[in-house]
Amino acid sequence: MLSALVPALRTPDLRRKILFTLGLIALFRLGTALPSPGVDFKSVRTCVGVVSGGESAGIYQLIDLFSGGAMLHLSVFAVGVMPFITASIITQLLTIVIPRFEELRNEGQSGQAKITQYTRYVAMALAVLQATTLVALAARRQLLRGCDKDILADASIFGVIIIVLVMTAGAALVMWFGEQITERGIGNGMSLLIFAGIAARIPAQGRQLYESRGVIATVLVGLATVAILVGVIFVEQGQRRIPVQYAKRVVGRKMYGGSSTYLPLKVNQAGVIPVIFASSLLYLPNLLAQLTQKSSGNPAKWQELIQKYLVNPSNPVYVGIYFALIVFFTYFYVAITFNPEERADEMKKFGGFIPGYRPGKPTADYLNFVLSRITLPGSIYLGAVAVLPNLLLHSGSGGPAQNLVFGGTSVLIMVSVGLDTVKQIESQLMNKNYQGFLR
Repeated sequence: MLSALVPALRTPDLRRKILFTLGLIALFRLGTALPSPGVDFKSVRTCVGVVSGGESAGIYQLIDLFSGGAMLHLSVFAVGVMPFITASIITQLLTIVIPRFEELRNEGQSGQAKITQYTRYVAMALAVLQATTLVALAARRQLLRGCDKDILADASIFGVIIIVLVMTAGAALVMWFGEQITERGIGNGMSLLIFAGIAARIPAQGRQLYESRGVIATVLVGLATVAILVGVIFVEQGQRRIPVQYAKRVVGRKMYGGSSTYLPLKVNQAGVIPVIFASSLLYLPNLLAQLTQKSSGNPAKWQELIQKYLVNPSNPVYVGIYFALIVFFTYFYVAITFNPEERADEMKKFGGFIPGYRPGKPTADYLNFVLSRITLPGSIYLGAVAVLPNLLLHSGSGGPAQNLVFGGTSVLIMVSVGLDTVKQIESQLMNKNYQGFLR
């Protein structure tokens, strides 16, 4: 990584992109610490300190981890990247259900721009809904249970509207940050913002782990995290290389083709997207239960079931549903991002073929067969990495969700985003070197 970073910083164009990316990440971190108007930030910090490490925050601990602590603190970027992620799930599902969206996806860059525009509209609607939900839960003292302080300094209708508008504007700004990083910076913008949010929590949660479990447990968790890190890097780099041969063809007076290459199919073809999708979807039942629960009185039976089975990460039902969602979204995401028929048609168009298989449908069937074989272990790997470390952390004494930053989900996101960013730096650096050589 350092061998690619140092030459990149010496290249003016890449240095500009890296500094631009770091600048937007710094602004994102500033917004996560900036309190929303009408929120008693001192009371919020006190309440977060009281419930931190307990089960009162529930499943919101995981969503709060993605926002870098902004959600539970009700900051300007409290809504964060979650509306855009949820909107991306919805639009990708619509490409399968609605033929119009499928036509847009097949139109290329113009169609993708239209889908992105629809995704922004849906994300803004979800941002308003999510901001309203957070403020309503905070006003009813259900966001940070166990805290008896009023965290809203102004709970009037006008004050609530102001807070919702500020959080919605913050979500739009975060979405713009992500798009700008993707277009003008280095790496995937939204993934880097999630990466920054998780990395920012490492010192605080490391200190909480040390204070609650001692030195030995902290060292053991650190060693386990390093082992997971090595394993994740090993699997993320693994790929199945399918040989592709290109036949010789004459165009004008020149002869093209006659070369051999390979088509790389990664073991984890879907990356970290299924884990983020599953995490986003799993907190919705608890959110609905808290919204419909009365401030005084016993919860309904279905609300008790949600609190019992879909909030505690150590519960077998929670683990099973989380694992199943990751497997489902892995197959789903691979199916919509890699089309064997399109790859087979592209190879046939340029005179390529897989040795032993005829161009066209036989090639597509073979690619589909190989992809289904490697997607199964990839989905199981994603589910195991996301679930098992959290089980180990919760099985010990005082096993709250405070150590999520050392869990498999966090390590998986950070490693995947880090590897993807480094690969983009290396590819752009190689492109610059080739241009200099040609000159």
